[in-house]
Amino acid sequence: MSVSAMYPGTFDPITLGHEDLVRRACRIFDHVVVAIAANPSKEPMFSLEERVELARASMTDINNIEVSGYEGLTVDFARDNGLGVIMRGLRAVSDFEYEFQLANMNRHLADDVETAFLTPNENYNFISSSLVREICSMGGDISEFVSPVVNDALIERCR
Repeated sequence: MSVSAMYPGTFDPITLGHEDLVRRACRIFDHVVVAIAANPSKEPMFSLEERVELARASMTDINNIEVSGYEGLTVDFARDNGLGVIMRGLRAVSDFEYEFQLANMNRHLADDVETAFLTPNENYNFISSSLVREICSMGGDISEFVSPVVNDALIERCR
């Protein structure tokens, strides 16, 4: 039985923590879609198209992934693309309450789509896109938190 999953998020930008979770998911699922949400309410630094391209460029070495942008409900994207699992990352206990609520709402909206939680390597559990953006905007070194292509794009954007 082939199982496909999606890893949804805004990924503004994608970090090494996100990439770690994608790599872990790829060992469990046959196919993983990194689903990048348009999410204009968050006022992202990068456009949806730029975030998709940065994610693709960061993970060219992974064979069983696809990167796609989407608008609308995550469960609708999952159903429309035959994805039976929504994979979410938990960095800390503080993430759990929100993620648990989200998983229950998604189950209510689409009881045929499951949610699975993964934890990142402890080297990455403190990294978030918002912290990386903030450090970069203040001239800090972000090279150990993002891939080289994302590092270059962030530095250029923060200038």
